[in-house]
Amino acid sequence: MMAEKLTIGKALTTGMRRALENDPKVVIMGEDVGKLGGVFRITDGLQKDFGEDRVIDTPLAESGIIGTAVGLAIRGYRPVCEIQFDGFVYPAYDQIVSQVAKMHFRSQGKVRLPIVIRIPFGGGIGAVEHHSESPEAYFAHTAGLKVVACSSPEDAHYMIQQAIASDDPIVFLEPKRRYWEKGDVELGLDLDSAYPLHASKTVRAGTDVTVLAYGPMVRTSLDAAAAAEEDGRSLEVIDLRTLSPLDLAPVYESVKRTGRCVVVHEAPSNVGLGAELAARITEECFYSLEAPVLRVTAPNTPYPAARVEEEYLPDLDRVLDAVDRTFGW
Repeated sequence: MMAEKLTIGKALTTGMRRALENDPKVVIMGEDVGKLGGVFRITDGLQKDFGEDRVIDTPLAESGIIGTAVGLAIRGYRPVCEIQFDGFVYPAYDQIVSQVAKMHFRSQGKVRLPIVIRIPFGGGIGAVEHHSESPEAYFAHTAGLKVVACSSPEDAHYMIQQAIASDDPIVFLEPKRRYWEKGDVELGLDLDSAYPLHASKTVRAGTDVTVLAYGPMVRTSLDAAAAAEEDGRSLEVIDLRTLSPLDLAPVYESVKRTGRCVVVHEAPSNVGLGAELAARITEECFYSLEAPVLRVTAPNTPYPAARVEEEYLPDLDRVLDAVDRTFGW
């Protein structure tokens, strides 16, 4: 089977195309997803090939998009909803938390809601207010939702298909500033043969420090690991991929070997994923730790204006600084 070099954005497009081809009940909904192909062109060409009944341009009403998806899902469809930017998801938050996350449980399993909610998330593109957020903790905290984040073209291609095929409602986070990064994608794998959706993945082996990341920070962490190697330090980088449920068995195994752990994410530190990871790692690996689990995150402030976002976002230097601090204990 031949691999193709695709961007993350194109890999998502090919993944959704395959899902539309394989299941006539899959529909895509969102603002400008049809004729325009989405603001990031992720749905480019899909309405032309599958028609306006399956790739639907909706009004600018996020609550309406998700509410409509709930009705469609109850009737047996598999809606894929695009939230145009992460900061636009909040009008839909009530529908997601009050209906999408709970209906399966309230109906004692009689009603399933196979809805995928695609959210381009994170910063780094110089966008205006409300266009760069990291809302993952809101959804990971919500019982009844599953939350995943892709970070590479191959994962993007298969994770979106696996999410659409799942009977669970899934919040699918896409690192918007990484949309144009390229990588090899082995097209044509059966979904059962692809890497599992709800599983962490070691993307760089190492012996000295375990670095945990997801979404846009995976690339940052890999760059930090390459830089650290020049100083003789070996960083193991794990892409969490699934934020709810967390897959921590590979994390525990790694931390018990390295004795040190740094968690990296763009969201603010207060009650973020890093806090949960630090707590669980401390409980499970306490006697193996040579230092506290450290976090590299954004500050606890609203997302700033574009001209200063580079000061806000975690970068290679901040990751390396945290690595250095783990050796100071």
